[in-house]
Amino acid sequence: MNSIYLDHAATTPVHPKVGAVYVEMLETAFGNPSSIHGYGREARKLLDESRKVLAASIHAQPTEIIFTSGGTEADNIAIFGTAAVMKEAGNHIITTTVEHPAVLESCKRLEEQGYDVTYLEVNEKGQIDVRQVQEALTDKTILVSIMFGNNEVGTIQPIREIGEVLKNHQAIFHTDAVQAYGIVPLHVDELGVDLLSVTAHKLNGPKGIGFLYQRKGLKTAPLLFGGGQERKRRAGTENLPAVAAFAEAVSIAQESMEDNRKKYGNYAQILKTILDEKEVAYEENAAEVDKLPHILNISFPGTDIESLLVNLDMAGIAVSSGSACSAGSLDPSHVLTAMFGEGSPKLRNAVRFSFGLGLDEEAIREAAVKTADIVNRLVK
Repeated sequence: MNSIYLDHAATTPVHPKVGAVYVEMLETAFGNPSSIHGYGREARKLLDESRKVLAASIHAQPTEIIFTSGGTEADNIAIFGTAAVMKEAGNHIITTTVEHPAVLESCKRLEEQGYDVTYLEVNEKGQIDVRQVQEALTDKTILVSIMFGNNEVGTIQPIREIGEVLKNHQAIFHTDAVQAYGIVPLHVDELGVDLLSVTAHKLNGPKGIGFLYQRKGLKTAPLLFGGGQERKRRAGTENLPAVAAFAEAVSIAQESMEDNRKKYGNYAQILKTILDEKEVAYEENAAEVDKLPHILNISFPGTDIESLLVNLDMAGIAVSSGSACSAGSLDPSHVLTAMFGEGSPKLRNAVRFSFGLGLDEEAIREAAVKTADIVNRLVK
């Protein structure tokens, strides 16, 4: 039985070229980038070269890149680090109800510490309106954290427009771009963001490495204390093999971005067409809205997510019901709850299909046929 991986929004397979770079760095570049001898200088050179590649991918300067252990740490530095340095200016934070847990849980922690957090509600397509940000702003607002593209339904938020609103306000603007990075172009100046979080494992890079873009001149309080790495913004010896592999993954993603967007859009259409041909009752969530092309979230009325996922897995189809960071429990998705309300049946019948490396049209057709057969069997 063929196994078809359709959960690339959770994590992605490492590209062979990326894996080769990782192994090469492990074997040949073991020096500490902070050491002054030849081994250290060579490691520093490789680190600097990788930083330039990553900075260029979002049109930033190399000094604005802070290496982290991934998207969660990048989000945490952005939120806790900003709250700490801006505490004299205010205690109000604005975010949305559909953020990744790395943002939501951080905001909840700040609420426990006395900060005031406004959670903007989304519409049925998972999107906010820029006017909601305008109306929520106060003279005490110090941080606005709104994700670029949603990891469960793919909805893209009006980041550029929000950046314009915040241009003359004291609030620092952060966006979690983990799901969008490598899929759609990102230009930090055009977006007007001050902080931007990404990770490598969503674009065929290794796990355990990411970065936070921090606009030049902006300060955040560090979460880790030790050495002076990353310009004293994030202590700890840099993970050079992972950084170099990350840079390779980004280079590959940049070269194939346009083709991949078309390919993923085609995959989504093939899947829906076959569901139609098989007379499957379904509804695409967050349809007809600006969204990430590799994510397709579909509700199948009359099914239950637990039995649906088990049957799909037994058929060799790997999908999910929501954020991988909420896996292990089949609690209703907080994103779908925000979109449709607590009583909606969609909370128990929505499946996320997400596309990436290793797929082709034949695999998508096979997955669609198997999905259709399973859904029709479960509904009867």
